[in-house]
Amino acid sequence: MSNKLHINRGHLLAQLKQMVRIRRFEEKCAELYSQQKIRGFLHLYIGEEAIAVGAMAALDKDDQIVATYREHGHALARGLAMGPVMAEMYGKINGCSRGRGGSMHLFDKEKHFFGGNAIVGGGLPLATGLAMANKQQKRSAIAVCFFGEGAVAEGEFHESLNLAALWQLPVLYICENNRYAMGTALQYSESEMNISKKAESYGLQVSQIDGMNVVDVEAAVRKAAEVVRDSQQPYLLECLTYRFRGHSSFDGQLYRDKAEVSEWEEKGPVKRLVRWLTEYNHFSAAEMEQIEQQVEAEIAEAVAFAEAGEWEPVEDLCKDVYSPAPSGGAA
Repeated sequence: MSNKLHINRGHLLAQLKQMVRIRRFEEKCAELYSQQKIRGFLHLYIGEEAIAVGAMAALDKDDQIVATYREHGHALARGLAMGPVMAEMYGKINGCSRGRGGSMHLFDKEKHFFGGNAIVGGGLPLATGLAMANKQQKRSAIAVCFFGEGAVAEGEFHESLNLAALWQLPVLYICENNRYAMGTALQYSESEMNISKKAESYGLQVSQIDGMNVVDVEAAVRKAAEVVRDSQQPYLLECLTYRFRGHSSFDGQLYRDKAEVSEWEEKGPVKRLVRWLTEYNHFSAAEMEQIEQQVEAEIAEAVAFAEAGEWEPVEDLCKDVYSPAPSGGAA
């Protein structure tokens, strides 16, 4: 795979549509959550779409993806069909995890999407283990792990990076640094706020980029993935970004000023790419309207798919939870 990024109008329009898909899907999920059709927790990715879209465009189909509990965008960008993802949000058996995972545990074996994890930082050791298996079995695939800056305070971050460097494992860690872990600004929880420096101290190759620019993200991930694949050693990419919604649906967002959010929304990945296309690529309002209509139709179809799905029968609720009882008597 070449790390040269060949940009053309068609590719940029495809990236824009992917980001709009994620944005509108999540806005719909927020609406359905308020109607109590989606239950449990709901962590939205709005504002960070450029990272998932740019990264997935740069990875191979056999690479293994481990995401966070804010993983709707990663799943859609990876190619999971919107219908089964929405059905999973509903908890229906036609969901991508058969309704067992919900918002925080999307999964698709065929897409090598190992999904989210409700535990902060929980995906880091999983990706490190996948990378170890790839190395031992001499696979060309690499493990790719997305996590937020809040996970840096967890032991899993330090243990995983240390072992990945010590054992020279082919894993790409992508930190989505959105500046606020739940309600705590990074400046109040970390004496060293440059996460790349932390990773570098363990011996990893690192880069820090603008996570609000989908072109920059794709170029950086393409380069980082090639380094990991060729060197069989770990790499950390820190994407500086900003989520526009709260940590979860229960977040009152009292810890940040509304003017700050508004300022970042103007620098958001969707608006940014639209402005660039309009200025340099003769992008028209009609083209944007066409994208919006296509996405709206896809979302309507996904909601219908979820609504038509069935609930798991009560008698099957313990299925696959416990190991089968051993046959025969005790030894």
